[in-house]
Amino acid sequence: MPAALRLLILGTGSMAAAHARAFRQIAGVELVAGVDFRLDVAAAFCAEHGIPHAFASLEDALRWGQFDAACNVTPDGAHYATTLSLLAAGKHVLCEKPLSTDHAHALEMVTAAEAAGCVNMVNLTYRNVPALQEAARLVASGAIGQPRHFEASYLQSWLTQPAWGDWRTEDRWLWRLSTQHGSKGVLGDVGIHILDYVTFIAGAGPDRLSCRLETFSKAPLDRIGPYPLDANDSFAMHLSLEGGALGTISATRFASGHHNDLRLRLYGDAGGLEVRFEKKVSRLTACLGPAALEAAEWTEVDCPTTPTNYHRFVQAIRDGEPGQPDFRRGAELQHMLDLAERSHELESRTLPVAPVDLTQPAFAPAMVN
Repeated sequence: MPAALRLLILGTGSMAAAHARAFRQIAGVELVAGVDFRLDVAAAFCAEHGIPHAFASLEDALRWGQFDAACNVTPDGAHYATTLSLLAAGKHVLCEKPLSTDHAHALEMVTAAEAAGCVNMVNLTYRNVPALQEAARLVASGAIGQPRHFEASYLQSWLTQPAWGDWRTEDRWLWRLSTQHGSKGVLGDVGIHILDYVTFIAGAGPDRLSCRLETFSKAPLDRIGPYPLDANDSFAMHLSLEGGALGTISATRFASGHHNDLRLRLYGDAGGLEVRFEKKVSRLTACLGPAALEAAEWTEVDCPTTPTNYHRFVQAIRDGEPGQPDFRRGAELQHMLDLAERSHELESRTLPVAPVDLTQPAFAPAMVN
């Protein structure tokens, strides 16, 4: 491989700009090409970021071939086919989340990446958060004892106010509300992040889960132009982890007052942690040790800076070592998303809460088969 790592960016939407800016800051990385089926958009993106080559298709870029690695920043539904093409050509891949749109395809991507011997990573951006990494280290060290209970949330408000733009008129937001345009709703968009947040910090995989999804009416006939607004807007999940911890996870786009905030409260039999990422600032507080537990005293924990996924991707390629979080981790998370959707489909097995006549001495609840 040449001294400079030659990087191609596949897909030139808003997230691609974040990739370009991040890699531009890493010494020894050269942005060499951008790809978008809209060649004029690709050319404009490349001009803005000083990238010399623009292509209208991945096939054209692969025939050219003068790159070592790629960032796959295409829409979710395109990750599978495009990533397999890149791996078949021997290119290292940093893929946006979610890895794919279902677990079976994600597993194929894992197999292909491992067979090709290429560095493969999923851009789970909250792995860049210092409080998350320090919390995971504390749990792994036994600081809180055995994890027993947790509460986690990912709160956004872009359906209630236009801090990031007007979803009623801008396609870059509208597609996220429509299953016909590739969206898995808030579950697929941010659910993958909060699931990783919880299970990575707790150091335990999922054991059992149940989930309810909700789609709220947002426009006349629940449609805006060609976009049926049918993707889920909120979810609530019960999750038990290997080792026995039990808790709840929720996410929504209707959390007025929260632009993009994540929180985890994790309690063990010897202490507790609270991990926050709010207003782009991470914070870790802890209640550890007998005196603190007796007084219910929480103190802030210093968190060292952590390498970003972009730095880890480059370093893994240079070292010839696997990068983290890898495709296998992406497939594990995809499995949880698939199970959450399946759980929602089986909601008819749950017991609706009917009004109870409190004037009667007793009542007999319906039995559930």
